Amino acid sequence: MIPTWVQLAYLLAAVCFIVALKGLSSPRTARRGNLIGAVGALLATVVVFWERDIDHVLPILVAIAVGSVAGVAGAQRVQMTQMPQLVALFNGVGGGAAALVALLELAELGEVASLGEVAEFDLAATAFTVLIGSLSFSGSLVTFAKLQELMTTRPVLFPGLPVAFGGSLLAAIALSVLLVVNPALWPGVVVAVLGLVVGVLLVLPVGGADVPIVISLLNAFTGLSVAAGGYVLGNTLLLVAGTLVGAAGTFLTRLMATAMGRSLANTLFGALKGGSTLGAGEASDRPVKSTAPEDVAILLGYAQRVLVVPGYGLAVAQAQHTLRELVDVLTERGVQVDYAIHPVAGRMPGHMNVLLAEAQVPYEQLKEMDEINGEFKEADVVLVVGANDVVNPAARTTPGAPIYGMPILNADEARQVVFMKRSMRPGFAGIENELLFEPQTTLLFGDAKQTMSKLLNAVKAL
Repeated sequence: MIPTWVQLAYLLAAVCFIVALKGLSSPRTARRGNLIGAVGALLATVVVFWERDIDHVLPILVAIAVGSVAGVAGAQRVQMTQMPQLVALFNGVGGGAAALVALLELAELGEVASLGEVAEFDLAATAFTVLIGSLSFSGSLVTFAKLQELMTTRPVLFPGLPVAFGGSLLAAIALSVLLVVNPALWPGVVVAVLGLVVGVLLVLPVGGADVPIVISLLNAFTGLSVAAGGYVLGNTLLLVAGTLVGAAGTFLTRLMATAMGRSLANTLFGALKGGSTLGAGEASDRPVKSTAPEDVAILLGYAQRVLVVPGYGLAVAQAQHTLRELVDVLTERGVQVDYAIHPVAGRMPGHMNVLLAEAQVPYEQLKEMDEINGEFKEADVVLVVGANDVVNPAARTTPGAPIYGMPILNADEARQVVFMKRSMRPGFAGIENELLFEPQTTLLFGDAKQTMSKLLNAVKAL
């Protein structure tokens, strides 16, 4: 019988997780929500040590210390631009841990199954945890490699991929059924290996711009595997926490798929029929208009309405602080300036909001796509900084384009568009942006941080 105080402590930890999720829904409360979630996790861990008679305490404490040091060091060194990769790694570690715990539990369940003391549902939950946890682990590693550009961001296809994927998945399901009927460790290990294969084959065909959606999906998978593991272990808190993560990940996946204008099935398997992110990724040799910071400063300084569209290039260049200072100077001159934020600006939802919040940009200046899209027609100048695919008109006008159907910011409706780009190389989707060649568009080439500093000085000199 679990003591009452333990149940109350677990309830408090579960409440912390729920409040943390609520806090993470807004940049204004995200830091507080993150701290509340960490307190809940710490409370749950301390309760386990206090309430249970645990063997091998010293190795466990050593492992916790090593993990804590690695976590602190990683948190201090990882740049804001690398947060999606970090999320992918953390997600993979969670899925892998759930699978390993399920395998260890399976070894014990197999010994007592012959006595008829193990319910079939417990074995089914164990098999589910092994399969989904291992799938999430390997799939998350591939998403990390794609985002970190350790491998190509384009879809990886080979003859027979659908057959290999379907065959591996069916074999894993069949062995999972066998595991329930005849519990043993070896089918569980094979299920884990097949899960690793399925995870890799699931993510390989996904194109660059769609990878964040898959990260969110795998996050939901990890949550479900942890929830199932909680059921197997009889741990209510794990069950609650895993269900929260699974539900949040599923909801976020749907929101992101909607923001990208495609179904989840098309995101995962569209490349098999040529419908995913398949751009060539080569720079264009078509003529464009280019300009100097001094000319752009005149445009901005004498405009009445300016919209800024930040993108991943801004994050890479770490130019958000200089951009905020530029906007402050323009605002002091009487120019109305807002930031137009696409739902998947950067690499993950909220990525750009957090980046700009780090630069002390007022929250009221951050406008979501649905809120700001109708105002582009009234904008004198749209300043696009490091963004590309989220303002590409091909999403509306070119049915064969990889991003066709994706809702975009209506930058092409403004009177003047200034594109700050390092080169003519296409964006993450790998296709040309037709907006670059429109008559109202001017390009300002160079590193975003250096060019932004020159632009800021030019505006101050007006």
